[in-house]
Amino acid sequence: MGSLGEPVVSLSTVSVRPSPFRYNSPLAQVSLIGLVCFCCPGMFNALSGMGGGGQVDHTAANNANTALYTTFAVFGVLGGGFYNLLGPRLTLFAGCSTYALYAGSFLYYNHYHHQLFAILAGAILGIGAGLLWAGQGAIMTSYPPPERKGTYISLFWAIFNMGGVIGGLIPFFLNYRRTDARSVNDGTYIAFMCFMSAGALLSLGILPPSRVVRDNGTRATAVSYSNVSTEAVEILKLFADRRMLLIVPAAWASNFFYSYQFNNVNGLLFNLRTKGLNNVFYWGAQMVGSVAIGYVLDFSFRSRRTRGYVGITVVAVLGTAIWAGGLANQLRYTDGVWQDELDFKNSGADYAGPFVLYFSYGLLDAMFQSLCYWMIGALADDSQTLSRYSGFYKGVQSAGAAVAWQVDTHKVPLLSQLIVNWSLTTVSYPLLAVLVMLFVKDGNTAEDGDSDHPKVISS
Repeated sequence: MGSLGEPVVSLSTVSVRPSPFRYNSPLAQVSLIGLVCFCCPGMFNALSGMGGGGQVDHTAANNANTALYTTFAVFGVLGGGFYNLLGPRLTLFAGCSTYALYAGSFLYYNHYHHQLFAILAGAILGIGAGLLWAGQGAIMTSYPPPERKGTYISLFWAIFNMGGVIGGLIPFFLNYRRTDARSVNDGTYIAFMCFMSAGALLSLGILPPSRVVRDNGTRATAVSYSNVSTEAVEILKLFADRRMLLIVPAAWASNFFYSYQFNNVNGLLFNLRTKGLNNVFYWGAQMVGSVAIGYVLDFSFRSRRTRGYVGITVVAVLGTAIWAGGLANQLRYTDGVWQDELDFKNSGADYAGPFVLYFSYGLLDAMFQSLCYWMIGALADDSQTLSRYSGFYKGVQSAGAAVAWQVDTHKVPLLSQLIVNWSLTTVSYPLLAVLVMLFVKDGNTAEDGDSDHPKVISS
């Protein structure tokens, strides 16, 4: 708006191309939430990826993760409501602040071997993670322009998983010469805590969607903060929403396989330093997978629906091949006992096959979850709706993970775990195709998410 006495220039008649590197651009904000997740859940993933939270006995970590994902299931669903009530900064800061406590609980466990602190810290982290991921999902799916959501999702996923890469290097270097060690040292947990604390501070830099301006001049969305009764009603409606029901199997499957892959592949087959190295490549593979599927979902065909179908097909074919490779590997130790732990330097060719399999699991994870987020982003464009959709997705995902960690705790045969994981992902593909057929539309109309708000350029 101009002040009194000044001419008002209509921006609809003036072509202004703002820099994509502005602080209030979708690129900057999605990159910033990527850095936040690099520091917090990225380091958490590195810690979990070592199997048992870096401990020789997986029981404490399994029980902590069960508590974590139980509360995460509840607050994941509720997280969208908190986001709409509190806005992104408070929601994200509250969520990020719980991560360092979880890493600290394993530092405590390293000395005293008491599970209670780890379990309580896990439950608290579940609350925080529900808030963080609901906010992250809303930002990642509502800030970018509709026709480039796959690209921004892959950008986020690459930055986020760089946290797992760096987090994998930490135990690798700090425990490199401890070839006979069974649990990681104190410095590993302290390093994780430093990164997680930095992530909480970075979250304060996130802008609300009403201040984010896309390159075409439209604001991401105009937010009017909600109220508790409205959010309660809208969250309850999700459980009867056909769009959300179709995505339930994919959401349930998308973290269900972590306990099997982390504890019974990386945690069982390799020695301590090699677990850290494997994590570098597991999370590095996620960066590759997210970029690859992001390209397919944004650039492969002109039609959005066709891109959706092609993305589902690519992930389904690749997933079938990878799980088939997992089955071949699992048949080598159906009793759950692996005689000689593999070392990346000393095991030679014996290391290659299990390493490639674990790398491939990381590739598939990123492609599968990026596909799910693209589906959610294709259903709407406003931040309030997408925060609820993302929260629902993370809530269901976490409920599945809570069950999965107890499945491992109760020593369910590993072959059965693999078959269940493979089956869950396979069932989800045709349902995602139905979601595309019924609810994903071509073009960038308002229904698909084009902003109806006036074009305003802000610095």
